[in-house]
Amino acid sequence: MQSVDVATTIEQFRPRTVSTEVARFAKGLAAAASPESQGRARAFLFAASRLGAFGEAVGLDLSPEALVRPSVIDRCCHPDTTTMSAPTRRTVRTNLRAMARRVYPAPPPPALSRERAKAPYTSAEIAAYLGLADAQPTRSRRLRAQALICVGAGAGVVGGDLKAVRGTDVVERSGGVVVDVRAGRRPRSIPVLRRYHDRLVESASWAGEALLIGGASPQRRNVTTPLVASLAGGLDLPRFEVARLRATWLCEVAREIGLRALMDAAGITCSQRLGDLAHQLDAVEEVESVALLGGLS
Repeated sequence: MQSVDVATTIEQFRPRTVSTEVARFAKGLAAAASPESQGRARAFLFAASRLGAFGEAVGLDLSPEALVRPSVIDRCCHPDTTTMSAPTRRTVRTNLRAMARRVYPAPPPPALSRERAKAPYTSAEIAAYLGLADAQPTRSRRLRAQALICVGAGAGVVGGDLKAVRGTDVVERSGGVVVDVRAGRRPRSIPVLRRYHDRLVESASWAGEALLIGGASPQRRNVTTPLVASLAGGLDLPRFEVARLRATWLCEVAREIGLRALMDAAGITCSQRLGDLAHQLDAVEEVESVALLGGLS
């Protein structure tokens, strides 16, 4: 229920810069939004009059059904379609969106369960997979299988980054072994965990300029599934998943750098905040990164 003062403020709205039809639209929309105070009513009236004037100028019907839409509100407040200053545009858009929520409340979004991170493999499971790779009947299958395990669990490379890695991208430098990820949205150099060095270097030397885990093109859709499916034996092992290899690497590195202790001490439960903070820190030189991340036993 609107107060008498609010109702009077809306009724007495007589803007000089817009037509009678726009003023009528603004008053109706502001009243439907039920402002709590006279100041709020005036803010709603001004914003609604700007929306109505825009709708009239572009030939839209002066009705809430036609104008109170996110796309129309954004067009109304776009710098190319209005002479309002930037602060005024932001204020008008905020008030229009507030009125839209009150006049046409959106239904609550459906509840979606959050996708959980994959569980890491245990050290025994990784050892069993490496044993499976060693037992393959051909050298090419053995070296590609161990490369997949080592680059996944040893450097966390998966997906499109993994498909594009060539043997020559595995390099011994900075006191360790790094994988140069050259393709994708985030080119970077990743230190490899120490215990995977010898196996990964062996597979990389064999692959040379060719793709590390097989195939003829980095654009191929899926090369890991056929490679895993071709492995002989291993029926007693857990299902092989590349995402779990990355989770294994992430957990091991996080454990060694004390990430859980930091998050517990800071009371942080969401990694987004850590990402925001990380951007404020100085970049780490590769030699330091290799010593920190690649020197793990």
